[in-house]
Amino acid sequence: MIEENGPSAHEQREVSSSSQARQKLEGLLNKNMRIRMTDGRTLVGLFLCTDRDCNVILGSAQEFLKSSDTFSQGEPRVLGLAMIPGHHVVSIEVEADSLEDADGFGANH
Repeated sequence: MIEENGPSAHEQREVSSSSQARQKLEGLLNKNMRIRMTDGRTLVGLFLCTDRDCNVILGSAQEFLKSSDTFSQGEPRVLGLAMIPGHHVVSIEVEADSLEDADGFGANH
């Protein structure tokens, strides 16, 4: 039996896929994000980091409470640095104005 040195084709695809995902995440660093949470709150702030458990760190974060009127968000509460546990994240949106500076994320120039 002949053994090969180096990663197999399957391992190379996994590495390529994970490096593409990492590059995409790195491209979102310091972009404004809106994160909706399971309790109805929405946090808006700069995306600073995440981990393999999908926890997210936002800088300069503001909290908006759930409102019965969908058009009024009310006054934000300033949090500063905030950590959102991954299991509480319902959705994440990158604000469109912060994407104008990013390449390859669907921004129209």
